[in-house]
Amino acid sequence: MQFSEKRNLTRWVIIISSFLIASLILWNTYSFFQIFKEEERNKMELWATAQKSLINATLDSDIQLPSYIIENNKTIPLILTDKNLNIVNTKNIDSLIAKDSLKLKDFFESIKNQNQPIKVNWSSNDYYWLYYGDSPMLNKLKYYPVALLLVAFLFGGVVYNFYRATKMATQNKLWAGMAKETAHQIGTPLSSLIGWLELLKMEDIDPITIEEIEKDINRLQTITDRFSKIGSEPLVEKRDIVKETRYSFEYLQSRTSKQVEFEFKAPNKTIYVNINPTLHSWTIENLVKNAIDAMKGKGKLSVEIVEGEKQVYVTVTDTGSGIPKNKFKKIFEPGYTSKKRGWGLGLSLTKRIVSDYHKGKIRVVHSEIGKGTTMQLIFNKVH
Repeated sequence: MQFSEKRNLTRWVIIISSFLIASLILWNTYSFFQIFKEEERNKMELWATAQKSLINATLDSDIQLPSYIIENNKTIPLILTDKNLNIVNTKNIDSLIAKDSLKLKDFFESIKNQNQPIKVNWSSNDYYWLYYGDSPMLNKLKYYPVALLLVAFLFGGVVYNFYRATKMATQNKLWAGMAKETAHQIGTPLSSLIGWLELLKMEDIDPITIEEIEKDINRLQTITDRFSKIGSEPLVEKRDIVKETRYSFEYLQSRTSKQVEFEFKAPNKTIYVNINPTLHSWTIENLVKNAIDAMKGKGKLSVEIVEGEKQVYVTVTDTGSGIPKNKFKKIFEPGYTSKKRGWGLGLSLTKRIVSDYHKGKIRVVHSEIGKGTTMQLIFNKVH
């Protein structure tokens, strides 16, 4: 069994065990609540019997025990009414409530549904009703499961955040390691290519050929620069988002099949945001290439920049295969890909660049299967 599978199994064992323990505690709490409720019911029935004994007592009757039972109830609130539900007596009720007829009536209504009233027969033709509420201890026990669930949710939130932070830290190390290694691996042959290019310039070689080779070398240098920035904290600068996006758009347009119809819309003005030009170029390139792949190299691709009051919106729209709605967030996870060939790193890298480095947002605005997708970047404007 692989380490990741063992870790997932351990996580599920912990989750299921925690659920079983919480369920057991809740069940025990409910059982205790029912036991205490039954005990309070017995106490009230005993109180009613003692009250009846006192009323029917004669001069030679022993009233010590009934009196003790009545006086011993110091926690359970109760209201004694006649058969017409007129309040006759109260006990263990706050004096401010007991002295105010309206408040007492409201309190009486509140405890009516808490427990079944006890019928107290004084004589064959006369009886009273004993209504009682839950004691303070029983009320605390009643809300204990709620408090327990809140604690469980808080604990679960802490565990989730810890796990997420650990996972992100591991991913960050992986990204940094991969990026630095890639930049290093490309850098070595790139240095040799630059040397060979200088030698070719001294020979009688077609200048156009030299120019094209130089473009490709510059492209490799850009890629190396991108990966080196992913492996460390890149420097962001105040740049014109329209100019930087247009530059990347035109570069990709010139190197894409004519079967793709390109369209660029943007305000005819300068709009400043804090970005790293190299990484922003990579962001646009990833989105445009994904759009072209979704259209299988044929269709219409539009890049539009819209200026808001405090933010700038860059949208990339294609007429490709579309994305299912339940995958809108999943496509940004490392490793997710709908292609037969691919690592599933493009959009996750793009999200990292936009969110972590440029403090922006990326999302799927709209997508319809067979009709296309609109992706959106959101940046904060600077002045």
